Amino acid sequence: MNKALLAGLILMLGGCESSGLIEDILARGGASDSALSSQTIADGLREALTVGSGRVVDTLGVENGFLDGAFHIPLPEKLAEAQKVAGRFGLSKPFDELELRMNRAAEAATPKARDLFLSAIRGMSFDDVMQVYRGGDDAATRYLERSTGASLQSEMRPVIDRSLAEVGAVQTLESLVQRYNALPLVKPIDADLSGHVLDYANRAIFSQLAKEEAAIRKDPVKRTTQLLKTVFGG
Repeated sequence: MNKALLAGLILMLGGCESSGLIEDILARGGASDSALSSQTIADGLREALTVGSGRVVDTLGVENGFLDGAFHIPLPEKLAEAQKVAGRFGLSKPFDELELRMNRAAEAATPKARDLFLSAIRGMSFDDVMQVYRGGDDAATRYLERSTGASLQSEMRPVIDRSLAEVGAVQTLESLVQRYNALPLVKPIDADLSGHVLDYANRAIFSQLAKEEAAIRKDPVKRTTQLLKTVFGG
């Protein structure tokens, strides 16, 4: 068993705060960490938990995290089609503003993932840890998706609803739909804006998490503090 790989995976996942459990995992890998105290290992894991769980939020849950990134949220398909038609009547710009507000809502809701991930990671059993370790490049991501997916949607939906309402996106949508539906020879549209943003945001969060996990499995850790270097070095 590759100690550095396991340490890197635990850095990303955090979890397993029991020093006895960590020593058991390390022992199974044929590694000796007798030079480190149980407290140092525990502290390192807590810090790793904070660092690892924050990476996705730090990437997506900030201004322009969605808007200017790989996970930009486009207009719902029906609205995108409507924008093309509306453009012929000089009504395209409000659609662009709506798209901006959708991405801002996703950025505001993403931090909800942090606490849910931390809770799920703390709840990992020894069997969970070993299955994740022995699994594929996205085993940890799939574990967290199973553990937190439904809760994450429930936590994020009110934030998205509130964000869209606060920035006027709901009113903008209603106005656009009303004006668009009044155009001659068009098919009336109706769009669940919050649901669309929520679906894209969830896929983005777990896609980014999978990228982080795959990178850690190949190039184990980014040791950003001395404690992490001490615990996970070597």
